[in-house]
Amino acid sequence: MDFDPTEEQQAARDLAARIFGDLATHERLAAAGTGTDAELWKALCAAGLVEAVEETGLLGLVLLAEEQGRTTAQVPFTASAVYGLLAVARHGTEEQRARLLPGLRAGTTVVTGAFPQSPQSPRAPWVPWLRDATHVLVPDEGKTLHLVPVTGDAVEPVELTAPWSAGRAVLDPASGERIGGPGPEAYEDVLAAARIAFAGLQAGVCAGSLARAVAYTSVREQFGRPLSSNQAVQLRAADAYMDTESIRVTAYEAAWRYDQELSVAEHALTAAWWASEAGKRVVHAGQHLHGGLGADLDHPVHRHFLWGRQLDAYLGCGTELLAELGDLLAQGETR
Repeated sequence: MDFDPTEEQQAARDLAARIFGDLATHERLAAAGTGTDAELWKALCAAGLVEAVEETGLLGLVLLAEEQGRTTAQVPFTASAVYGLLAVARHGTEEQRARLLPGLRAGTTVVTGAFPQSPQSPRAPWVPWLRDATHVLVPDEGKTLHLVPVTGDAVEPVELTAPWSAGRAVLDPASGERIGGPGPEAYEDVLAAARIAFAGLQAGVCAGSLARAVAYTSVREQFGRPLSSNQAVQLRAADAYMDTESIRVTAYEAAWRYDQELSVAEHALTAAWWASEAGKRVVHAGQHLHGGLGADLDHPVHRHFLWGRQLDAYLGCGTELLAELGDLLAQGETR
């Protein structure tokens, strides 16, 4: 197992960090409200970063999702890459790939996923980025995947904890086209990839929250010395750092295995569990270390808190994921 990024992955990550850092500023995010930053999305697509995911694989997407999470950039980048680009590239027919991939690479086609938060739920109660999507990937009751066009008049806006342009819609899978074969194989593969990709996003959210806390406690003084000199602050930050690294390393491992076409189901669940359980600890610590400022809804660290809590619940919360992992291990299955 090799966690060192390839030259292509490193170049894509560096470019993403620069674009997200330049354009996903606190002022622009505040101005965007709950909507997508269209200028940022155009810049990412023009730079070829969406297209790069096809070459750099799921591990490459995890690296780029980290940079999105670090700035909480309001674009459907991670969603469209995993539910659209990777899903079609991996499970689409030759005709579907030729027809759909150019638009996905260019960002003119935006796909999100109406995946349930729990495998036991037949439908997702809400869909992230649905108001910005041209298509949505929907599993039917047999867990066969269908790519369904989104019509704006059928979408009911839903406001989430995080501003993800979410919506609720009555979607008929039969109105779309099937992606992958009949049965749950493609669904389970895309769900595993999504859990890994959003774990990478959570790693970035946590890293951004912790970076803000470290910067604040290093300059904020109490009784004539920085808050960061207090042992309790150091221990709180150290715990948050270890939690963040745990999310990152489990996401990297799962993504690497996915790209190598090794069994990945339990590794995806492990990464998702860390993203859920450790993620909420880190963003709570980020607010706590900011003291009274952490309660300010307009402070940048609060956005990390909102994203972290939303990702905690997305695609299954910790206890559900742990139960699913336990069932998988008890059955002795490795998919």
